[in-house]
Amino acid sequence: MPKPHLHQRKTPLTATLSCVDFRGCSLSGATPTAMLTYETAVAAFQSWRSGADEPLSVALREAPDFVMAHVLQAYQLLGSRDPRQVRAARPVLARAAELPANELEGLHIAAISAILSDDYEGAKARLGQALALQPRDVLALQMAHSFDHVTGETVLARDRIAAVLPAWSSSVPGYPAVLAMYAFSLAECGEYDCAEQAARVALAENADDARAHHAMAHVFEMTERAEAGARWMMAHASRWSAGTVVATHCWWHVALFCLVQGHVDRALDLYDQHLHTEGERPLASLIDGAALLWRLELLGYDTSARFAELADDWAPHIDDGFCSFNDVHAMLAFVGARDGARARRLELSLARAQAQPTRHGYTTRQLGLPACRALIAFGENNDGFAIRLLANLPAYANRLGGSHAQRDVLHLTLLRAVERIRRPACHAPSDQGCGSLQGHPAERWRYGHGP
Repeated sequence: MPKPHLHQRKTPLTATLSCVDFRGCSLSGATPTAMLTYETAVAAFQSWRSGADEPLSVALREAPDFVMAHVLQAYQLLGSRDPRQVRAARPVLARAAELPANELEGLHIAAISAILSDDYEGAKARLGQALALQPRDVLALQMAHSFDHVTGETVLARDRIAAVLPAWSSSVPGYPAVLAMYAFSLAECGEYDCAEQAARVALAENADDARAHHAMAHVFEMTERAEAGARWMMAHASRWSAGTVVATHCWWHVALFCLVQGHVDRALDLYDQHLHTEGERPLASLIDGAALLWRLELLGYDTSARFAELADDWAPHIDDGFCSFNDVHAMLAFVGARDGARARRLELSLARAQAQPTRHGYTTRQLGLPACRALIAFGENNDGFAIRLLANLPAYANRLGGSHAQRDVLHLTLLRAVERIRRPACHAPSDQGCGSLQGHPAERWRYGHGP
């Protein structure tokens, strides 16, 4: 790894030393020591390794005016789908905004402010400006990629990385993580051979890049190579299952591979061991848990007891009003648990939210509310109505965010509803469906009424 290039500004001796990071970006308010610990945090953040907090804290103790250290601290929070964590970035932004910053850093601060104002497009525009100024600005690239993913802009995510790749090479620290980002974007765009090649090159450069292992899981999933995917993930489990921020999600991928191969008991064991953790579960774990249990439910396995526990964990998020992707997975849990009261509460919350002139209001109108109503109808064995709602989603379902593998849960539900209509003998009795939802006003939705 090349040594950082340091230079002192021609300012009074009392001024803070500025540095240039490993990729050539000027860092305001940094010291050489703080910059080195910051780079340790950046490397962990890039490759989805845990442990970025401690070196970042050291950097900020050493250099309290280190602008990009504050920026990274904010980005760690803004990448979450949990609105509580996102809101926690507000005081971090306030501190960063008070510090002298250069042009590139000012764009980062503006992007953070935009996200906290629910302006994801504005944030992506600022980060795009930053990349035009400095294509090796790895935090601008990573966060733009993350926000592209949240807003479902798969082609933009791919093209954004392709545009800066000429500025990168294996001699630049962070290159493997950039390739891993590119691999995931290629897979989401259906370019599976290129995606696998990029991920394998990334892993040849850094075998511990958890992001690249995750990209490989998506390649195997989308090319329907479940057996090979399970072998790959287990052979490399030591690289992604410990000390990473994506371990639970990667176990979810392994469980999906097990389901495809008919190893249902193994999938349930993985749920119990890795997705059903004690204490307060992170939102990402709740999303994966709901998606896995619902797939088992579609296959005819009774997961209502596990769903009941999961529904309890989702209940505090009913009124989050933040992310339609979350809302759909919460509804999976409530319908799977036959919890009609909570399903109705969420539906009413979304009926109110759709009128809001916000990002969440827009996605609720277009996707979140009809998808959740379809899931309720499916739970009521009202398959005709569920089919009509779900059949209108695929054309723009990517706007929910998430990956193709995650959004497939809606397509699988549609296929199961069609199968139940075509083969009524296979249709579960009504008391096996979402029983406590009986009497739910789904009938009026059929005729376009209701909230």
